[in-house]
Amino acid sequence: MCQDPALETFCHAFKKLDKTCTKDLENLYTEDVSFTDPLHHIEGRNALLHYYAEMLDNVTECRFDTGHCQREGDDACVDWVMYLTHPRLASGHGVEVAGCSRLTFRGERICRQRDYFDAGAMLYEHLPIFGALIRWLKRRMRPTSPSH
Repeated sequence: MCQDPALETFCHAFKKLDKTCTKDLENLYTEDVSFTDPLHHIEGRNALLHYYAEMLDNVTECRFDTGHCQREGDDACVDWVMYLTHPRLASGHGVEVAGCSRLTFRGERICRQRDYFDAGAMLYEHLPIFGALIRWLKRRMRPTSPSH
């Protein structure tokens, strides 16, 4: 649990996301927020809210379980695990992805958010043809133990 009220508000907002949550998310961000993750870079609160609404449109479930939270001054970091169920990913089964958010606050609102996670684990590995290729590449890239 986070001890900082603004950080706690952020963590609580992402516990369960659905198509109706964008109004709650609006209060988290400054108008000029900058958002970056491995797949997107978005400038501005309206564009970010549109992204969230579009992303959640076909999602069956999306929630984040937050772990370690820390804030020092205007900078904060939140570790999380995302649980995502989408009919076109993993044959509609849930996907679990660990990541973290690096946040910069201006007052009580977030003006910069950078999310770090394995995009392959979230998306690419669960696409029908592309996923098989990514999983094969990951297996090939693993170091082998030397023979004795």
